[in-house]
Amino acid sequence: MSKEKKKEEQIKEEETVLDPETEETDLSTEEEQGEDLQAKVLELTDYLARTVAEYENYRKRTVKEKEQLYGSITADVVTEFLPVLDSLDRALSLTEKESKAHEGLVMMQEQFMKAFEKLNVEPIEAVGEEFNPNMHNAVMHIEDDSVAANTVVEEFAKGYKVGDRVIRYSMVKVAN
Repeated sequence: MSKEKKKEEQIKEEETVLDPETEETDLSTEEEQGEDLQAKVLELTDYLARTVAEYENYRKRTVKEKEQLYGSITADVVTEFLPVLDSLDRALSLTEKESKAHEGLVMMQEQFMKAFEKLNVEPIEAVGEEFNPNMHNAVMHIEDDSVAANTVVEEFAKGYKVGDRVIRYSMVKVAN
C-alpha cells in the first residue's frame, strides 16, 4: 500500500473512534450485554433455586421411604415370631406357677417383650376396652348386661402394632 492510502485509513479510523454516533453504539452494546448478563444471572439463580428445592424434596422423600420400609420390614419379621410367642403364652398357662419351668418361660416372655419394645412393637390392649375394628377382630359375640355394649370381654389371641400399623389384630369376644 502506498503511504497516502495508509494515512487515509488512519484518518478514517480516528474519525470513527472520535465519532459520537459510534460511541453511542458502543454504549448501547455494553448496555445490551449487561442486560443479557443480568438475564442470564437471573436464569441461573432460578435454576439453582429449583435444583436445591428438588434436592430437598428428594431427600425428604427418601427419608420417609426409609422409615416406611423399616416399619414394613419390622412388621414382617415380628409376624414370624408371633406364633412362637403364642406357644410360649400357652406353655405358661399350662405350667404350675411355682415350678422352675414356669420361671424360665416367664423370663423368655420378658425377653421377647424387651426385644419388641426395642423394635417399637406394642401389644394392643383389648379386654375391657371398647371394640375397635381397626385394632380388634371380633370372632364371638355374647349378650351380657353386666358389661357395656361393644366392650371386649375376652381375648383369644394378642394383637400387636408398630406405631399406628397393626401387625396382627387381637382376636376377641365382644359383648352386645
